Amino acid sequence: MVKGVYECINCGHRETLDSNEPILERACPQCGGDMVLVGFQETPKGSQEEPEIGVSLRPSPPALPPAVNAKLQEFYSLEFERVEGNVFAFRVKEIYEKDFEKVLRELEELGYWAALKKREGDIILFIFPAGKVKEDNPWLPWIFLIATIFTTLFAGYYLSSLYIQVLDYYNFPGIRNPYINALAFSISVMAILGTHELGHKIAAAYHGVRATMPYFIPFPSMLGTLGAVIRVKSPLPTRNAAIDLGVSGPIAGFLVAVPVSIIGLKLSVPVPQELIPPTEGGIAFGENLLFLFLEKYVLSIPENSVVFLHPVAIAGWVGILVTFLNLIPAAQLDGGHIARSFLNDRTHRYLTMVVGLVLIGMSFLWVGWLIWGMLVLLMGSMGNPGALDEVSPIERKRMLLALLALAIFIISATPRPLWVTG
Repeated sequence: MVKGVYECINCGHRETLDSNEPILERACPQCGGDMVLVGFQETPKGSQEEPEIGVSLRPSPPALPPAVNAKLQEFYSLEFERVEGNVFAFRVKEIYEKDFEKVLRELEELGYWAALKKREGDIILFIFPAGKVKEDNPWLPWIFLIATIFTTLFAGYYLSSLYIQVLDYYNFPGIRNPYINALAFSISVMAILGTHELGHKIAAAYHGVRATMPYFIPFPSMLGTLGAVIRVKSPLPTRNAAIDLGVSGPIAGFLVAVPVSIIGLKLSVPVPQELIPPTEGGIAFGENLLFLFLEKYVLSIPENSVVFLHPVAIAGWVGILVTFLNLIPAAQLDGGHIARSFLNDRTHRYLTMVVGLVLIGMSFLWVGWLIWGMLVLLMGSMGNPGALDEVSPIERKRMLLALLALAIFIISATPRPLWVTG
């Protein structure tokens, strides 16, 4: 029996696996990086167990294909280090081509990927066969989209019924058609979530990163959905690309959530606090700096008022909360990708652990933080492999984008998102 010997291109961890694929994406148990095939381990005939010693590697190829060697000479001045299986390692003496995305794109046309890493003060270039990207089911995103439209319509109808009850109780003017309110809620929340994921998709296409179409997640609940996701199917080429992919979704979704929130708050009902009878079992939505600013300076809602939110305002509030949660700087969240661009793997792991523990500690404010903290720690155990090129500097405009993402994270922060009144 022949098993593959794999080595992580990120941290160097090596182990034997029941596979002969040239590359296993995000398979490293130590850092979550891609593992590449460097050799084979043969179990002696008639033996039921692997030998404890004597791992034998098959002879490595003598050289890369001539076309790949010629292309590398255009981009770098290299000194050969070693070859293990299908992975070629070179010490980089000089970089001719600063655009690593161009390097990766042209090597991929020849069937190879590259990784540029720092190892003990040297810059090492790894060259290995490009991984195969499996095709997606083209119908699945549409099925999830249609299902989520229905669940958000039902959720919007439920929220609309609560809103209309408030209008009737206080005899206030407002939109009393539950179907119009439900449709407005569904369109609003789908627009925010869809724009968020399309932001990621566009950034991925710009940098040549393969990614799926957005998958909306239907969920029968007060909101009708658990959000939307896209799956990145090829490595991030550079730290600039990682920042772009990290900030693009939150910024795009935020730009839609703000006008939706303004429209929704205009349709909402502010009621003086002294007119509200004591109630139990109601759901209160937590404040964030953006909503506080809009209520006070844009819409001039009277102080000491309780605002009964229109379904569209709830959609905007959800969009702001989703932006905040995604920008948490941990694991493989959007904020985690941004943070990983500035931090090495070990520091990023420590940051993820601290953030996870802080979120668990915040569970006295909202029990949901307990779940989020455990989720962050679980995702953090898989690591964040970072970009293939960890050598090229981060551009100034990407640093500004990261600062913008930090500002959005702060003004959208909602320490206590939900609680039950009474």
